[in-house]
Amino acid sequence: MKAKPVVIGVTGGTGSGKTTVAKEIFKQFTDKSIVLIEQDAYYKDQSHLPMSKRIETNYDHPLAFDNDLLITHLQQLSQGIAIEKPVYDYKIHTRSSETVTIEPKDVIIVEGILVLEDKRLRDMFDIKLFVDTDADIRIIRRITRDIEERGRTINDVILQYTSIVRPMHLQFIEPTKRYADLIVPEGGQNKVAIDLMVTKVKSIFAEKALLLNEVKN
Repeated sequence: MKAKPVVIGVTGGTGSGKTTVAKEIFKQFTDKSIVLIEQDAYYKDQSHLPMSKRIETNYDHPLAFDNDLLITHLQQLSQGIAIEKPVYDYKIHTRSSETVTIEPKDVIIVEGILVLEDKRLRDMFDIKLFVDTDADIRIIRRITRDIEERGRTINDVILQYTSIVRPMHLQFIEPTKRYADLIVPEGGQNKVAIDLMVTKVKSIFAEKALLLNEVKN
């Protein structure tokens, strides 16, 4: 029987560098049984709503996410069942018709701004990271991303940040820091913390290899 995968949750505010941290860990093991799943892929499907309603979505609120589907998918991966991960299209503010097939892996990294907000998700994580970065750095990164990748204007990004993103961060994201096993200051710039996590993941793969050999023998 295949051993249960180790699930790592990586969170932090928008622009904190959580995605960079998750990817830096992931890319050290591309030859291993590991997968990175973004919570952003699990924004709720809004195809039943008119565009005028879709654009009003508060993407920084817990209710924007289909955590039920994410939890179901993590359970299926833990049971050795492949999943079809959704693809979210920010231009049309709903899911794309495409999906991405994800095969079961020994290590699963789940990253997103609210992965520690839902107790059901928290309870599924063996290791929990909170990437903690100053607000001024986060807003600069948010402005750059939304203009370059999502076609937004600087005025729109600033208005959204001050009216939605910052209040949601203080209400829902910042409090989840208390659930973290490890707090990583300055995100992807913190090479020491990333190296510690890489070492930990190496030990996980070594333990799984040892168990597999014991089963074979």
